[in-house]
Amino acid sequence: MITKINHIAIVVNNLDTALQAYHETLGLPIGERKVMPQQEVEIAFLPTGDSLIELITPTTEDSGVAKYLAKRGEGLHHICLEVTDVDAALAEMLARGAQLINDTPVQAAEGRAFFLHPKGTHGVLIELLESDPDGALGDRVRDRVVDLSGRRAHEPGDAHDEYQLMCLHDYLRLTSAA
Repeated sequence: MITKINHIAIVVNNLDTALQAYHETLGLPIGERKVMPQQEVEIAFLPTGDSLIELITPTTEDSGVAKYLAKRGEGLHHICLEVTDVDAALAEMLARGAQLINDTPVQAAEGRAFFLHPKGTHGVLIELLESDPDGALGDRVRDRVVDLSGRRAHEPGDAHDEYQLMCLHDYLRLTSAA
């Protein structure tokens, strides 16, 4: 059922500042960035081999993530475990009596997912995700990366040139503000 850790999500006050810190301090490439209106968040992914770090910031002051950030501050938000079949995983969690936040899967950035309540997982919010390779992000996140340190750049092909320019624009905006 669980195949791997898909990502570790970190909630931050300012996505641009956090991206710059993770890129400059750890040398991580900056991946896909996306606004998720239904969750009232903006997210950005930093590929780390076969997994990702997901940075999350609220886009409204009254969203669930905004309330979480106000109460707990920046830091670990959730761990996402990838599953082969989200519907089967949900049925199994229900059969095991797991405390759930969602009783049906929701659309996530990388596919369909549901969350286990931290009360039942020793204080850690757990997301179970069935990755959709043709969906919003999927495994494409790991391929659509620009290394802004000048050491190397991925060559994703002509289809991703617009994305590379967007990343370069974001980088220039970040460095000019510093």
